[in-house]
Amino acid sequence: QVQLVESGGGLVQPGGSLRLSCVASGTVSSIYAIYWYRQSPGEERELVASITMRDMAFVAQPVKGRFTISRDSDKNTVYLQMNRLTPEDTAVYYCHTELPGYLEVWGPGTTVTVAS
Repeated sequence: QVQLVESGGGLVQPGGSLRLSCVASGTVSSIYAIYWYRQSPGEERELVASITMRDMAFVAQPVKGRFTISRDSDKNTVYLQMNRLTPEDTAVYYCHTELPGYLEVWGPGTTVTVAS
């Protein structure tokens, strides 16, 4: 099994930056890719970025140029660097992966609030 735990959320002013972390534990060798999603109140959960264990990265258009995704294989950690944050980035950010057998794993989420 795999467990994911996010951290790094908080309150930040517009224009500020945060770095979120997603730490994986358990049978991490079964992970092909890690995805960051976010969900704002009243909105659908949306994909923000993803990275494979071969470092193929994807960043969604709404945040491209402001967010970057990276990973540290030694720490089993995927990072989401978020710059030039706006109030529209306020959401709960979730880490996700899909294991063999279509088993979906979600972290509990970390809350990002962008406000002055």
